[in-house]
Order: sequence, then structure tokens, then C-alpha cells
Amino acid sequence: MSLPLCWSSPLPEPDLACIERAKARQDQLTKPRGSLGRLEQLAVELAGLQATDQPSADPVAITVFAADHGVCDEGVSAYPQEVTAQMIANFASGGAAISVLAKQLGASLEVVNLGTVGPVEDLPGIRNEPIAPGTANLALTDAMSSEHLHAALQAGDRAAERAVKSGCKLFIGGEMGIGNTTSATAIACALLNRPPAGLTGPGTGLDPAGVQHKQDIIQRALHRHGSDTSPASILSSLGGFEIAALTGAILGCAARGVPVLVDGFIVSVAALVAVRQQPSARPWLIFSHQSAEPGHRSVLETLNAEPLLHLGMRLGEGSGAAVALPLLRSACALHNAMASFADAGVSQ
Repeated sequence: MSLPLCWSSPLPEPDLACIERAKARQDQLTKPRGSLGRLEQLAVELAGLQATDQPSADPVAITVFAADHGVCDEGVSAYPQEVTAQMIANFASGGAAISVLAKQLGASLEVVNLGTVGPVEDLPGIRNEPIAPGTANLALTDAMSSEHLHAALQAGDRAAERAVKSGCKLFIGGEMGIGNTTSATAIACALLNRPPAGLTGPGTGLDPAGVQHKQDIIQRALHRHGSDTSPASILSSLGGFEIAALTGAILGCAARGVPVLVDGFIVSVAALVAVRQQPSARPWLIFSHQSAEPGHRSVLETLNAEPLLHLGMRLGEGSGAAVALPLLRSACALHNAMASFADAGVSQ
């Protein structure tokens, strides 16, 4: 399978000298050592990733990838597929949660339409890069051809390239696609070698019978897929255009030396695919929150990730990462602006 450069391009490593200097600075600031907890760790981490003594969470770029899923033919969502295209218009008009949060945070926001069942007009802030009108039904056949997978990964890498060229210091990826928790759960099951029971959640709000049906559909998809554990095969067989694009964006940001603030379950699954393909991508990921989707905890544990927030969120769109962004901003401000004991004339 021919895949784009982002899938295998060399990834830089954090700057160890900057990490050591950041640790030393934290020990000299006017506070007891370690008293700011994770905020200290975040500042040190960002200093190493950005190779600087002045870490920053700004500017931040947010990209939401949107696409439809053929598995919706199996009745796995509480919402009709037309909602994906309607939500793209809602993003453009500023009415979606991530639109509100991006405005509040002063972050750039772009939405990339990778293919929907419903028509999408040319709207401000929307990039139309359709691959197909959604994926195939993963319960019956591979969700994507190798050509479609290549196109989706490439779309994500291009988004990373645009973000870096804009000068961003931090990237947030989000997603929109009715049916995509089914796809993400199937990918998680295949990567973790776990059955759907325990990982399958309500997504957009299914009742218990709906969750059981969704679980059965995922089991059918896993049986069809078989035992191939390669990340590319799993992504092609069980993925969605937006999940593959998120994987490409994560690898593209890491390759260009930009940290990624990871959103909830679906983006974390894309991150897991990226790390399984390139383990050296893991240091470039900061995990914002643990969502209410039951499979998210298992994915986070596999990635050895300690999320910053536990707010019971399960919206997607990049919203959980956006809510966590002020924590990173505070960590950087404290690291950069606090006085040292020597500067303040305070006894250590």
C-alpha cells in the first residue's frame, strides 16, 4: 500500500537541554518545588518540544475534519447522516461549540470537509476537499480503498502544514461525522485486541438497546477484518476519512515539531494509530481530557496518557482540547513570568 510521506517521515525528538533548563528554572521560582503540580510538568514538556526557554501555547490552530460513514446504514446513530453537512454549515456560521470556544480563545479555526452524503456549500472557513460521499459500510466491506486512505492522510498532513506555516505553536484537531464513534471503537478494538463489549458507548445518545446493536455491528466488522494488525490495514478497513486525516495531521505536526493537544475518544484513537505506526510520535501528544465514552479510558491507558481534565464531556469537535487550552497558557505564563528567588530577594 503506497502511503504519503507523513506516514513514515522521520520525527524530531524533544530538546533535552531545554528540558533540563526548564526543570532548573522551575526549581528556582518563588514557590515550593513541585507546588504547581502538572502545570510545572506542562511547561517543562512544552519547553522541550518547542526547543525554547520561553514555552508558549500561542498561537494555536484548530482544524476540524468532517466526513460521513457508510456504517450508518446499520442504524448505529441516534442522528441521521444529514446532520454532518448541516453541522458544517453551523461551524461556518459560528454556532457550534468549537466555533464559540475558538472565538473565546482567539484561536484560528478551519473546517475541512472530506466527503458528506448531504451537499456542502462554499462557506467561509470551510475547505471542501471531498474524497467521496462518505466511507463504505465497514460492517460489509473495507471502509476505504488504499487511494482513499492516502487522500485522507494527505489532507491531514496538508492541514498540519498550513498550521505550521501560519506560525502556530500548538495544534488541536477535531472531528465531525455521524457514525464515527462506531468506526473509532472498531479501530480501538482491533488495535487493543479487545472485544466491543466494554469499549462501545452511546455516541450521540443511543439507549441501551442501541448500544447493544452498535456493539454487534462492530463485532461483525472485526470478524470481517480478520487478524491483520498493521495500522494502515486497520485504518483502511475500519476507519473514517476524518479519523485518517486526524492521524495524518498528528504525524504531520510531529514531523514539523509542533505539539498536539489531543481531544477526546475519536482523536485519541487517531493518535493511537499514529503512535502504533510511529512510536516516536508519542512525546508530541498532550492529552486534554477523558471523555465519557467508555473506550476512551482503555485508549488513554494504552498510550500511558494522563489527561488534564475529567468533565464527562463527549461532544467531540475538538471542544475538550479547547477547554483545556487555558491550563497550558497558565503553565507557560507562570514558567516565563514568575520571579526566581534571586530576582525577588526571597530566601530559598
